[in-house]
Amino acid sequence: MSVLSQFVWSVADTLRGPYQEAEYGSVILPFTVLRRLECVMEPHREVMSEIISQYPGDQQRRTYLKLGTRTTDNAGLNFWTTSKYSMKKALQDPNNLTANLIDYVSGFSSNLDVFKSFDFENVLRTLDARDRLSPVVKHFQGIDLSPETVSNADMGDLFENLIYRFAESANDGAGQFYTPRDVVRLLVDLVYAEDTEALRDRGQVRSIYDPTVGTGGMLTVADEHLHDLNPSVSTALFGQEINPRTYAICKADLLIKGQDPTNVRQGDTLVVDRFEDHKFDYVLSNPPFGTDWKAVASQVTAEHGRGGQGRFASGLPAVGDASMLFLLHVASKMRDVDEKGRGGKAGIVLNGSPLFTGGAESGPSKIRGHMLENDLVEAIVALPNDMFYNTGIPTYLWILSNAKPAQRTGTVQLIDATGLGSKLGKSIGSKRVEVSDDARTAIVQAFTFREASDISKVFENRDFAYWSITVERPLRLRFQCTTERIAAVTEHKTISKIPDLVEALGSFGEKAYLNREDFLHDLGKHVRAYSIALTAAQRKTLWQTIGEHDDEADACRYTSGPHKGEIEPDPALRDTENIPFGWGNRPKTHEAAQETIAAYFEAEVKPHVPDAWVDKTKTKTGYEIPFARHFYQYVPPRPLEEIDADLNRVVGEIMKMLREVEA
Repeated sequence: MSVLSQFVWSVADTLRGPYQEAEYGSVILPFTVLRRLECVMEPHREVMSEIISQYPGDQQRRTYLKLGTRTTDNAGLNFWTTSKYSMKKALQDPNNLTANLIDYVSGFSSNLDVFKSFDFENVLRTLDARDRLSPVVKHFQGIDLSPETVSNADMGDLFENLIYRFAESANDGAGQFYTPRDVVRLLVDLVYAEDTEALRDRGQVRSIYDPTVGTGGMLTVADEHLHDLNPSVSTALFGQEINPRTYAICKADLLIKGQDPTNVRQGDTLVVDRFEDHKFDYVLSNPPFGTDWKAVASQVTAEHGRGGQGRFASGLPAVGDASMLFLLHVASKMRDVDEKGRGGKAGIVLNGSPLFTGGAESGPSKIRGHMLENDLVEAIVALPNDMFYNTGIPTYLWILSNAKPAQRTGTVQLIDATGLGSKLGKSIGSKRVEVSDDARTAIVQAFTFREASDISKVFENRDFAYWSITVERPLRLRFQCTTERIAAVTEHKTISKIPDLVEALGSFGEKAYLNREDFLHDLGKHVRAYSIALTAAQRKTLWQTIGEHDDEADACRYTSGPHKGEIEPDPALRDTENIPFGWGNRPKTHEAAQETIAAYFEAEVKPHVPDAWVDKTKTKTGYEIPFARHFYQYVPPRPLEEIDADLNRVVGEIMKMLREVEA
């Protein structure tokens, strides 16, 4: 594949000069699509011509063309061209090459409208104006992209490799278009793992959907894997894509495979679901990493507030990362559970932030809670670093199901595959590691058998739930009008402007107060002596400025309002504690909150801070999946003798170099 990709891309040598490097892809991609279509049609041009002349209507042409070109290995063509031209024939009339190619492309059936997305007519005219059209057409006409030479999977690899090169040359984010095939194959294997036997039955029909479809690479691998399991299986492939070029490639690719081209639709998945009325057997996705959703915030927020009916009803992540929005979308597209108990499965590639970002009752925590409480998360697999072309950050595969088998109900399996990567002989961008076939088998077996091991652990859903409690301690203040505290008053931006206040405070002398009410009582006497009238706000600001924490002071109490007479908490001493569901072997239920929190407080907090209490109005429920913590392995530090020996060696080397410099 690398040889073929290099050969296709070598046309860049012809473009160099009249074209900037960032423009190469706008020429190479549509010509690659055209050549693939041409090679697929080539054996059938005679049959195609007969059917076109015999049947005027699109539906009739599509029906009879499919029947007339069907083979044991191919469902038959469902697209055609009414033009007599091919690349080879167009080249035979060099003076009219542009017009011939425009006629060729314009003759394609209406379901093959992909060249509009490439603005191909303008590409042809520009190439002609720059004297590059003929050599480019000759280059592509000489490439054999027939299905016998280049399989659908290899063609998908070629498209994505070209897009990677295009994005790299344009300094664009290649990884947002290109999912490494080893990642795709692992994701597909995991999604299919529990359905393998059922998929082998005769008469099976399955739908597969990718909401961030790119060039359709995931759909291709998923489709081929299904047919490997069961050659008679019937599949329907669906995808949505925001980028016009990759959308065009995907649509053309699915047409070639005999799929319905209307099942590939263009648009931003987060803004509008082009398959709103559809749900699918399998959903696969690799959304772009770390992409913000500022541009679509109004639409997403509106759907979030749609009375609990929208995809994003459970919560919204931080606007800087849309990963969890895609997670919610993918979960919403799994087919409903039928009377036989069969539902939908999904696999999505995510970075690490959806596991832990956001505190209790934040948007991300609520989304995790929605996924866990509805028992949608089947497994999460940590991949080796450096697996992707544009990032080396940790990445994870989330495997979802809305119809878990009995042994998986109420549980989540974590698989640590970070140590199962193999070094590539040559890096491709940031990709330095791949998952080999053997490693993929080991990961899928760990998932299938669910046995506890160094790389596999199974948890109950609510092992990832916790209560966040707010621990308060009394406000204890000492009041003394020392020189330093009075100076703080004079520097305050508001109370420093009150006439004669400094003098009134100076009249206190050195007397210290360990009770706020006593101090405020005397304060009233002193300020009245200077004819000062303080507002309630000024009075509060004054005692806050003069007061200093003192453990020996009396606890301050509210003097008014709904909490009158209660101890006032000290914000500076406020703390939070996270209490896992099931702490102390108590039930892992929401109903056990009060009992569990009280027991935890008495055992873990009260012995250390006897005057503390829990503010029950601030208790929150959170969800976090601390993946790394569950697989952490302690590595003891080196012995001091080794460290000393290394230090002595380094010091000796430094001294030797210094002596050489002095000499």
